Amino acid sequence: QVQLVESGGGLVQAGGSLRLSCAASGITFSRSTMGWFRQAPGKEREFVAAIRWSSGTTFYADSVKGRFTISRDDAKNTVYLQMNNLKPEDTAVYLCASRWGGASTTNVDYAYWGQGTQVTVSS
Repeated sequence: QVQLVESGGGLVQAGGSLRLSCAASGITFSRSTMGWFRQAPGKEREFVAAIRWSSGTTFYADSVKGRFTISRDDAKNTVYLQMNNLKPEDTAVYLCASRWGGASTTNVDYAYWGQGTQVTVSS
């Protein structure tokens, strides 16, 4: 049974930082591309960042480039999202996702999803 469990969300002031974690089980983590997406109320789910298996190549949405960093620890089957200089527009539920193969910015390409963790940035 595949499980992706996110943690680390919360309430933070603008300019602050949070580190999200996603612990995976039931997948071959070391061969999985991992992604972070977010969804704000009334909005579509949008790509945030992804990290490819093996090479560790990273990809970011323009809106978070330079502020967010995605990383992975294959020994712990965990992917992280370090979020710095947070802005109110970053407020959303952040979801972890995995897929077999190369990186993708499209949510339909990801096979497995976590339940999400809420991030709220106050102004």
